[in-house]
Amino acid sequence: MNDVFSRLPTLACHKIDMRHEDVLFRQGQPTSGLFRIISGRVTLRRHGENGEVLTLHHAAAGGSFAEASIFSETYHCDAICTAAGSVEKLDKVAVVKLMEADADFSLAFTRHLALQVQHYRAHIEMLSIRSAKERIMVAVQAGYLEASAMELASRINLSHEACYRALTALCNEGRMRRTGRGQYELA
Repeated sequence: MNDVFSRLPTLACHKIDMRHEDVLFRQGQPTSGLFRIISGRVTLRRHGENGEVLTLHHAAAGGSFAEASIFSETYHCDAICTAAGSVEKLDKVAVVKLMEADADFSLAFTRHLALQVQHYRAHIEMLSIRSAKERIMVAVQAGYLEASAMELASRINLSHEACYRALTALCNEGRMRRTGRGQYELA
């Protein structure tokens, strides 16, 4: 696991066990910290004014999320557990105090955030691929097929139907194979 936060005092780190569909925080709630995932997965979703739901991020073991909460009064989305596991909540006041007092921590945290920006840019670039088959291939090669095809579709902004059609075509071409219901792997 990324140890950028290992310098935080023990009391600033709180482990939370999660079940599938547990809510860690809701859009509009006051912020209290950021999180890193020990095991399981969390999806960040924002609700629009017309009821639409936008998936912003999928975080998995070793990843972190809600970093912007350090400088925000409220959370800007919902954090929903999509695979049971545990997270560590990192107190925002303690993080800010450590940033002010420890230049090495500030540099490590900034590096951590810069790597995330690179990852997000690569994700946006992948989403710009128009062909569903090619977008799926790039996503699978990048490790996005950790769970079901339904989750893959959500992560790469395809309808479930378009994702399944493309997966079937990739299997027919011999580039992928079906390993179970909703489960696929590279051939």
